[in-house]
Amino acid sequence: MGVLTTILEHNRAFVDNREYEQFKTDKFPDKGLAVLACMDARLVELLPKAMGLKNGDAKLIKNAGALITHPWGSVMRSLIVAVYELRAEEICVVAHRDCGMRAIDPTKVLAHAVERGISEETIATLRAAGIDLDTWLQGFDNVADSVRHSVQTIRNHPLMPKDIPVHGMVIHPSTGRLELLIDGYTGKAPEANPQA
Repeated sequence: MGVLTTILEHNRAFVDNREYEQFKTDKFPDKGLAVLACMDARLVELLPKAMGLKNGDAKLIKNAGALITHPWGSVMRSLIVAVYELRAEEICVVAHRDCGMRAIDPTKVLAHAVERGISEETIATLRAAGIDLDTWLQGFDNVADSVRHSVQTIRNHPLMPKDIPVHGMVIHPSTGRLELLIDGYTGKAPEANPQA
């Protein structure tokens, strides 16, 4: 039995038993919060619990590394839509320790792509078309610096209102402990945080 079959069987029972009723809410985040977080599987339930969030409290945007790699990409679009159309009044960027995007090697990623059937010709064509695959696939060396970069990208975006607090945090993927790097109300690292 494949994963899809398991998911669909579970879903039929979920709907038939009306288990969805406990999750009913509307599209607007009750806490006025948008969260950009890493897609790491360890954070699926841990992150909302560690932040005290329940269904309906926040807009949750996830990607590899909680990174904003381009100011006009889908992450920034999602945050801007959350602010202007979905009543988000604050933004949290939450990356985590032991992230798979730390020091990821684009050469290895592309080698795995070739192993999975992507031709060298396709990769050469993309490079010839001006796509910098190495930069596009690049991760980060330091998680705290990565969070600071994403926070700055959000704050400095020409379409982001200046009155939106943008917080930066790192979560421990085992304990859920949050480390505040940037307090969005002041725009600074908290003085009591020597790791920032």
